[in-house]
Amino acid sequence: MVYGPCGGVRDDLTCELGSVTCPFVDGPAVAWGGPVPSSHPVPGAFERSGGRPIVLADLTVPPYDAGSLARCTTMLAGSCDALLVGQYHDQPDFPPTLLAALIGEAGGHPWVTLSCRDRNRVVLEQDLAGLAAVGVDAVFCVTGDARAPGVRADVTQVFDLDGPRLAGLAAAAGLPVAVPESPDAPPREERAARLAEKRRAGAGAAVLNHVGSADRLAAFTSAARASGADLPVVAGVAVYTDEPGARTLQAFPGLALDPERVEAVLAAPDPVEAGIEAAVAEAAELLAVPGVAGVNLSGRGTSGGSERAAEIKAEVGRRIRGLLAA
Repeated sequence: MVYGPCGGVRDDLTCELGSVTCPFVDGPAVAWGGPVPSSHPVPGAFERSGGRPIVLADLTVPPYDAGSLARCTTMLAGSCDALLVGQYHDQPDFPPTLLAALIGEAGGHPWVTLSCRDRNRVVLEQDLAGLAAVGVDAVFCVTGDARAPGVRADVTQVFDLDGPRLAGLAAAAGLPVAVPESPDAPPREERAARLAEKRRAGAGAAVLNHVGSADRLAAFTSAARASGADLPVVAGVAVYTDEPGARTLQAFPGLALDPERVEAVLAAPDPVEAGIEAAVAEAAELLAVPGVAGVNLSGRGTSGGSERAAEIKAEVGRRIRGLLAA
């Protein structure tokens, strides 16, 4: 990694992979040293929305299951402007180009994650060319988590590039680029400047990890604009309706949820309805923050299966769109 820190820095400044202090936390954000594109195309969802904030949703399906992928895409396509397709550290899946094609066939608009964990630069360049040929709403360029323990331990992890350098490659390929940032991950005072450097690398939009409050988000977006990150920001909305889903989100370093809201959902007589209402309420709060151009319905939604999770996120998306239309 050249352009650190990633989002996996714990509150004690150690790396999520061990007990070593992150080497990037003591200095300013590393300045982008590559070419700066002449233009930064935004993902198509912003154009299709006609100027209203967009609703993005994590697409979480079993790996290598084209049928479930199609069904979940169909459920979400009518209430969400685009679908964020992950590359998870614990479950290898179809190649990105095939995922994009299958989602498009089912009526969805994919923002496809490319991770540097399992691909060297040559393969990433091949993926970018394939995604450009298939046609995607955006390429979500991330460094990527380390592979989960016990998952293909016989295969070397790559990390030939990091997320910002991958964003530069994607921008050079003419693709709309989205990048992540974690406002509540240490060093918090450098996160806005780091997003500005990703903007210089070619980012056309940012998807933020969860923050603890709308005030904290407002402080970050203000600092980001002052640093030169003049790009649409999509804020993370936590979708959980049971304890496993909520606790999984709370366990990630650099990610903050409102603890009172979590406990209220889990203690409710109907946690599913309470979780949907909590997600819609959080979305309304975050969309009121200057500079926020959309929300991402993030998390698995439920431990009750991928298609049930898609139904829940689709309902959240419908209610948010209803608020925006009111």
